Amino acid sequence: MIHRVFGSLQSFRTLTFGPGLNILLSDKSAGATEQQTRNRVGKSSFVELVHFICGGNVLKDSLFRSDAIIEAQFGLELDLFGKSVQVSRSGLEPSKVILEQGDSSAWPKQPKTERATGRTIISNANWRLVLGKAFLGLSEEVAADGEEEESGHPSFRSMFSYFARRERNGGMREPSKNNENQQTGDSQMCLSYLIGFDWTIAQQWESVRQKEKRIKELKQIVGQGLLTEVLDSAASLRSRLVVAEEKLGRIVSSLSTFRVHEQYRDLEREATAITRDLADVADENQLDQIYIDELSAAMSTEAPPAPNDLAKLYEEAGIVLPDLVRRRYKDVLSFHESVVRNRRSYLQSELTQAAQRVKLRDQKRKEGDARRGQLMEMLRSHGALEQFIALQAEQGRLQADVETLRRRFEAATQLEETSSSLESERVHLLERLRQEFFERSNVLDDAIRAFSKISDALYGEPGRIEFHPTHNGPEIRIAIPGDRSRGIGNMEIFCFDMMLQQMCARQGFGPGFLIHDSHLFDGVDPRQTGRALAVGAKLAEHHGFQYIVSLNSDVLSELPADFEAEQYVIPQRLTDATEDGGLFGIRFEPPKGYELESRTPTTKRPRKS
Repeated sequence: MIHRVFGSLQSFRTLTFGPGLNILLSDKSAGATEQQTRNRVGKSSFVELVHFICGGNVLKDSLFRSDAIIEAQFGLELDLFGKSVQVSRSGLEPSKVILEQGDSSAWPKQPKTERATGRTIISNANWRLVLGKAFLGLSEEVAADGEEEESGHPSFRSMFSYFARRERNGGMREPSKNNENQQTGDSQMCLSYLIGFDWTIAQQWESVRQKEKRIKELKQIVGQGLLTEVLDSAASLRSRLVVAEEKLGRIVSSLSTFRVHEQYRDLEREATAITRDLADVADENQLDQIYIDELSAAMSTEAPPAPNDLAKLYEEAGIVLPDLVRRRYKDVLSFHESVVRNRRSYLQSELTQAAQRVKLRDQKRKEGDARRGQLMEMLRSHGALEQFIALQAEQGRLQADVETLRRRFEAATQLEETSSSLESERVHLLERLRQEFFERSNVLDDAIRAFSKISDALYGEPGRIEFHPTHNGPEIRIAIPGDRSRGIGNMEIFCFDMMLQQMCARQGFGPGFLIHDSHLFDGVDPRQTGRALAVGAKLAEHHGFQYIVSLNSDVLSELPADFEAEQYVIPQRLTDATEDGGLFGIRFEPPKGYELESRTPTTKRPRKS
């Protein structure tokens, strides 16, 4: 229960509250629009202040970082562990919560005295832990979580937002969500805890969703062609891995028998020179062999004229030139034989020289062949140092490729196995949830009855709240008779919140208060507003919780006559008629980006049945 809201600003309008229904009223001056009134008097700022003191995050656009109020202390006097305490916090030191007054002996985390100032302080993280334990019976690790952390369990800050919804972050759009950005898993875990179900089932469902989300994101990236080579099928990667391992094996085997010769390149150059010389020798031998053949042919045909032919020649010459024939036939024949003899001697000398050259070249060829054979054997059995280094580099590259392929294969296999196992896990969780609903049917029945009675009191006809075990976890569907106007939708939230109060009371925990901003009653028929306030007052008295509502004075005047609203109006009234009529007693510009109103237009959900 909240007893008092106070601040160190001299102009701050201290608010006091009692048990049961409390109406914080604001007067709207003539001619002022609804938007102007809301931004001036501070009804929504009151909800923000409660969240701020109850451990809310203080971001750059927080109202309490405004220059005009950042150094001011704002506080609550409230009940914790059955004792009244006063605590305060400032935007200048958001990590510290000051214990102004009260007994903290029952707190799970004790505040400490600050040496420099003498103040009794507790860190905001520990303060959340204290509130989570006091309000909701949460363990330390759960209660200390922040508003926007994916903790994997129902956190205090997330559940607290169901007791003080904020229009600013879309908390009045859907009964089962306390803000427009709340994830399905967080909503399911929080509501399971508050209503009385096993919240670990919702936790496991969220784990499945996160795994599926990661798989979906990876598949989307693959579909865009960015990771096609990284996330191939397991079958394809297996084939590529086997081929790569085989290639690596060959390289490893080659390196194991590889011997480096320091003069490898010199030997290689010598072998090349010998090969070139042997080619030249072969060409020269070929030419000499042709020459030898020609000489042999010439020698075989070289001979002096036959004696008969020479005699016939001389007879004819004697007839033609009788006076010129002086030599004797024997002298001529001797001359021809001498010429032929000299010619044959020359041809024989040339033939002998050519044969000698061929013989010498053949010897050189044999020696060159032998040396080249030795060199080639050494080149075959050894390698150059740079070749060895290149082979080592290739081995390293192939080893990296094989390791990469192996990991990708393992990842692809795991991905495919995970994808196939997640569906079976969903089926298992669905059966577990059905069993949970069966075993806790009394909890379901109490929640359904509570919602039905509240909606019946508002509209004369009971609405329905249904708890469905689905493949996406526990799903809550709500239907109240009437059209899908904004007023009907807001009253669904009213009935839902009141049902949560009763289910928390059933389990013996809760903050002891429920706060509804005036936005909840926008578009609601005054008769339903009056009935809602009457129902809220009755339930608060019956279940022992405090119901704080902020309203504009013009709405109060339109309520049914049978509801005496004035008796619930707290003494302090806010007004937009004067500069100091608002909650803070001054008007100031909030930080850039801060909006009291929701950032996007309100849209209603399609009707569910």
